[in-house]
Amino acid sequence: MAKITKTKQVSKSKKAVAAKTAPAKKPAASVKVTLKNNKTTLKVVPQQKAIASKVKPIEVAPAKAAPKAAPVIVQKVEKLDFVAGDFVVYPAHGVGQVEGIEVQMISGMQVTLYTICFEKDRMRLKLPVFKVKASGLRKLSSKDRLKDALTTLQGRSQVRRIMWSRRAQEYEAKINSGDPVSIAEVLRDLKKEGDQGEQSYSERQIYQAALARLAREVAAIEQIDEKKAAEKLESVLGNVA
Repeated sequence: MAKITKTKQVSKSKKAVAAKTAPAKKPAASVKVTLKNNKTTLKVVPQQKAIASKVKPIEVAPAKAAPKAAPVIVQKVEKLDFVAGDFVVYPAHGVGQVEGIEVQMISGMQVTLYTICFEKDRMRLKLPVFKVKASGLRKLSSKDRLKDALTTLQGRSQVRRIMWSRRAQEYEAKINSGDPVSIAEVLRDLKKEGDQGEQSYSERQIYQAALARLAREVAAIEQIDEKKAAEKLESVLGNVA
């Protein structure tokens, strides 16, 4: 029994010595990853090269550049011929009033617009300032031009001997020109005398359109009611000798 005990003690003492003399375990290899110029590089401690050789570098895709905003084209500042509150004449619609001036972005361009209200037609028109000349938009006629229109009303009819459909087109073109003298010519030519019979339905329609168009401008110029302006025009027509 005594020998067995001694053998076990020796065995234990050898294990203790072996534990003390055994080499310490090396720490696990580590890889240091750095990012340069959107690519990764590896930096390895010398004694860890064997492990680092098995690690593949990671490619990092370069960041996408943010999309560039569309350039804003600033339109050259143009001279404004009208201000809010002005009465103007637009050939296709007659007399309207400028409600205001605004700037909008259209296709990347700053565009200055007139907002025009045509109360009689219950419509609003937005017209770019740079298109004023091409559209024919103008100020109210001068008193001299209005006087010429009234003189035209007093003249004798000058009806051309052509088909009515052709004449009707010419009359409508004169009305849409916006020129008071041309509109007065339509009224003069369609005015029927007592011995000339009555107007046809289509003649009456064109006559009324011309009368309303010219009466609106007369009313705006003389600052009177539109109805009174129409009565004034028909009175001039009725005094033709």
